[in-house]
Amino acid sequence: MTHPRGSAANSAAMSAALSGAVDLSALKARAEASRNQPPSGAGQPGGASAPPSDTVLEVTEATFQSVVELSLNQLVVVDLWAGFSEQCQQLTEVLERLAGESGGAWVLAKVDVEANPRIAQAFGAQSVPTVVAIAGGQPVDAFSGALPEPEIRKWLGSLLDALRDRLPGIRAAEEARGPVEEPEDPRFTEAEEAFEQGDYAAAQAAYERILDAEPANELAKNALAQVKFTARAEAADPSAREKAEADPKDIGAQLAAADLDIADQDVEGAFRRLVDVVRRTAGDDRNRVREHLVALFELFDPADERVAKARRDLASALF
Repeated sequence: MTHPRGSAANSAAMSAALSGAVDLSALKARAEASRNQPPSGAGQPGGASAPPSDTVLEVTEATFQSVVELSLNQLVVVDLWAGFSEQCQQLTEVLERLAGESGGAWVLAKVDVEANPRIAQAFGAQSVPTVVAIAGGQPVDAFSGALPEPEIRKWLGSLLDALRDRLPGIRAAEEARGPVEEPEDPRFTEAEEAFEQGDYAAAQAAYERILDAEPANELAKNALAQVKFTARAEAADPSAREKAEADPKDIGAQLAAADLDIADQDVEGAFRRLVDVVRRTAGDDRNRVREHLVALFELFDPADERVAKARRDLASALF
């Protein structure tokens, strides 16, 4: 059994393979036949021994029936792991922590596939780590490999949202737990601290690392735009507006003046200034001004009427 890196493709392929294809009846029968026998204990990744928990269960072939029955009321996430895989250990630690945070909205069922190969075979798992979500006695989604924690959180959140009305244990656990504050993302904390200290280069680098990992992260995109603008505005020549008025062809002065306008809350004036420059320029100069203007748009809500009007004016100036 191999242990590849996780990916969206892996997750999609696993989900498709599991859809209607996994028959858990053989494991149920084996569990029922073994019910009167003392179950064999499953080890922990890395040889550690974790204390018992209502949200984290050790599962064997003999006790698997209880997992299937539990999934009739709660979401159960089966963690198929093996002691030889460092990725398994890392993923299991994340899953245990997230299960604890859930307060019982979902339960983690850990399976040592070396000691319990039939469970891995039933799910058609070809590698470890493999994670399978079970609801209503059947697999509903899965992924293989050690995905980043933000992706795992998103995956779990989607499952809970989709299954909340079908599995009463989810809502009951959430109501008992009450509102929970979203844990701070240390990546954003790092960036915000750098920004507050005036280290804009470090803040920009931190937000760019987030976007490298999560290109669609809108919070990081917006924050990065703010950091870039603040760094430019603080470094702008205070006399840029006078220079821009004196020499309309000085593109650098026009851009710096627009930044100062924004910093002074003259948003409409900044947009109007750059749209006018676009109208009277061409080629690389025009493109440079257009890109700067579009970057300024990103500092505001897209629904802001000042942005909407400036976008219309820009389109008119370009075409």
